[in-house]
Amino acid sequence: MPEKQKLKNILVYCGASMGSKPVYKETAKAFGYLLAEKNIGLVYGGGSIGLMGVIADAVLEKGGHVTGVIPHFLNTAEVGHNGVSELILVENMHERKALMLTRCDAVVALPGGFGTLDELFEALTWSQLELHRKPIGLLNVEGYYDHLLALAASMQAEGFLQPATRNLLLHDTEMGSLLQRLDEHLPAADAPEHLEIT
Repeated sequence: MPEKQKLKNILVYCGASMGSKPVYKETAKAFGYLLAEKNIGLVYGGGSIGLMGVIADAVLEKGGHVTGVIPHFLNTAEVGHNGVSELILVENMHERKALMLTRCDAVVALPGGFGTLDELFEALTWSQLELHRKPIGLLNVEGYYDHLLALAASMQAEGFLQPATRNLLLHDTEMGSLLQRLDEHLPAADAPEHLEIT
């Protein structure tokens, strides 16, 4: 059996705001530190504000590698982070999301708003359609995503989600445990993707 590859780069979706509780900022910072400690590169939306900026700064502070991907029109609105290891400017949101997903081994969503959910659900949908095999995780900080997880359970009960589809979304309250689960769900190194993300 071929060996599984190890996590090298994680795509993190999170808010361009700080949220109402200090724990959101604290968690984003701690997660950034953990990624750098484990020599896992951060791929993210390229902003310097909100939780996006916090996690990027934390990875950089500990000497880690950060790749930001941001559309030209958001480079001003979200204040593109010019201090990251690599800042890639793209033309639109679709190009941003597709490129971020191709540059990572796994995905994690921290607390955020509509934009975070848009990115998360697109990654899940693309996985359901077998456009990629990257594991997707949800860091459920102090119950922030409890209602979303309850909705997923309801969607399954109502016949709109198959159990296997619902199980595409790994979730945990502990970041170290979530990283371990993502690593365990990585495809074999030589496993081909069914389709290419374009």
